[in-house]
Amino acid sequence: MPYLNQKTIKNSISFSGVSLHSGLNVNVRIKPAFPNFGIVFKRVDLKSNNLVYPNFMNVTNTSLNTTIENEFGAKVSTIEHLMCALFGMGIDNALIEIDNEEVPILDGSAKVFIEKIISAGIEVSESPIKIVKINKEVKYSEGNRYINIKPSTLSLDIDFELKYKNSIIGNQRNKFKIYEDDLSEVYNSRTFCLFEDIELIKKSGLAKGGSLDNAVVVKGKEILNPEGLRNKKEFVNHKILDCIGDLYTCGYRMIASIECSQGGHYLTNQLLRKVFEKKENFSILEIKEKNLPYSLINKGFLRSIA
Repeated sequence: MPYLNQKTIKNSISFSGVSLHSGLNVNVRIKPAFPNFGIVFKRVDLKSNNLVYPNFMNVTNTSLNTTIENEFGAKVSTIEHLMCALFGMGIDNALIEIDNEEVPILDGSAKVFIEKIISAGIEVSESPIKIVKINKEVKYSEGNRYINIKPSTLSLDIDFELKYKNSIIGNQRNKFKIYEDDLSEVYNSRTFCLFEDIELIKKSGLAKGGSLDNAVVVKGKEILNPEGLRNKKEFVNHKILDCIGDLYTCGYRMIASIECSQGGHYLTNQLLRKVFEKKENFSILEIKEKNLPYSLINKGFLRSIA
């Protein structure tokens, strides 16, 4: 039953592009990897100590992106869109070679990453997948911003709410069953910002590579991108994209129900740290055919990782 087994890409993928925050042109090559290898970044511009693992405990910055760092100070930033694509395509194992500190932003969504993985093909191993199952409800909040996770039967549900004073963005909410629903609009949704925030962001040394080619910019009651939005809920859908990518820093797919209001990289990372600090909060299960009731076999969870 191949949908229960670990996967990697069949052929290597290469792509280049500008990085959102550094503004530098970066080259990336994703290579196949053997079972239980996991997702690993390799800074090929560094001669030693250049492996960086996308684990929530290695996240050192969550300001406008997710940055991971190893014990020697080697970093890889803005990993969340690529991590979402790997999660969505069921890729358990891959070596990601990168020649600078930040993953290219491409079009600001996960769309191009998804297309690249599809073009490479998927190799199915003989090794069973592992999943994280949430056993107890865990909550994390700061002021009126919060993220909660609780047990679910067979799915990963994400219910996300966004609240902005800007009338174009406004209050948006969307909910997806990640292993069952069509996530095309999530994968295609681009990062966004308010026009009035750009100057401050750039003064902080960020968004040097930002443009209307890789971000939705909202100015007052106007969207500055000539093509407009890709879908009606592109703003909240992009937040769900980020959430999926950040959740994958736990190392496995997850069975849980998540509710989030006005969250982002920081809240998701803090939630994962809180979940995994106590063993009673979660179980890591190796999924084999003999472990499963027949009723689970046709569930969307299994279809999604086929």
